Amino acid sequence: MASLKDVAKLASVSLMTVSRAINNPEKLNKETYNRVKQAIDQLNYVPDLSARKIRGDNSGPRAIGVLALETAMTPFSVELLQAIEKTAQDHGWNTFIVNLFDDKDPDHAINTLLSYRPNGIIYTTMGLRKVELPEKLLDKNVVLANCISDSKQLACYIPNDYLGQYQAMQQVIKKGYKKPLCIYLSDKTLAGNTRRKAVEQAWQDAGKDIKDLTSYHISHLPSNIKQEYMMTVDILKQHCNKKPDFDVLICGNDRIAFVAYQFLLSKGLKIPNDIAVLGYDNMVGTGELFYPPLTTVQLPHYEIGKQAALHIITNQPQKEIVHVASPYLERESL
Repeated sequence: MASLKDVAKLASVSLMTVSRAINNPEKLNKETYNRVKQAIDQLNYVPDLSARKIRGDNSGPRAIGVLALETAMTPFSVELLQAIEKTAQDHGWNTFIVNLFDDKDPDHAINTLLSYRPNGIIYTTMGLRKVELPEKLLDKNVVLANCISDSKQLACYIPNDYLGQYQAMQQVIKKGYKKPLCIYLSDKTLAGNTRRKAVEQAWQDAGKDIKDLTSYHISHLPSNIKQEYMMTVDILKQHCNKKPDFDVLICGNDRIAFVAYQFLLSKGLKIPNDIAVLGYDNMVGTGELFYPPLTTVQLPHYEIGKQAALHIITNQPQKEIVHVASPYLERESL
């Protein structure tokens, strides 16, 4: 790779002149600038932004480092990471992503990220969770996306799971369903507990008896999709012995809804005529491929990424949890 010295030698100028051509071209006469630019183009020279930052030179674009804890393993990461990069580009900033995995020593990933001297760091996770911020990041300009932490007071951008589920449940009630079967995410997850509280509160606020809700939590099985599938099927079997004893299924996420569709349709039941189904997440690329299309709640990962990036770019001072709206998406399954 060509260096600054290579450009200077080819253009027959000093290192300082090359630096001025890159950072302050107005200070050079046109002939000198054109000679340096021609040398840069001929050598395909790319300025070393990380070296600038190490020297304390802030003339180049600013950068957001993204520390992604298993985020890139999910389809939702596409929206979240795309939003961070697009927002940064729109404001003349750069981004780079360093992946972090639960089963690996985080020091190498964190050291790699910090070596680029980012102006700010977005720490993001797969699935809403509580994290312990690595000690090396405690004194850095860090914003959390899709996670919260007790490590220190931080800006955290997370889905408004409670309001999203509450408003969706209001629609269930408005449409007249009386016997919900609820299959939630694990009670060891933030989303599983929050969404259950929202369903129960909406039900009670409508003057209905909490005993009319039949509720289950699936186990916390982040890497065992087959077991999650079987647990969902086992629950449905209990309530579809001869005929279903529920009229609407409230699913902890769209993946559970996908399993439920297969099971219910295999029993000759029609959705939503016999059983209505409500999902959650708006699973990327599949929500509208259900037949009939699945009514669900949108996880706002794009907006979370955008707001987290803007927090750093605009140097926002607040250090608090921000709940990002999770809109209800009505389709044909409810």
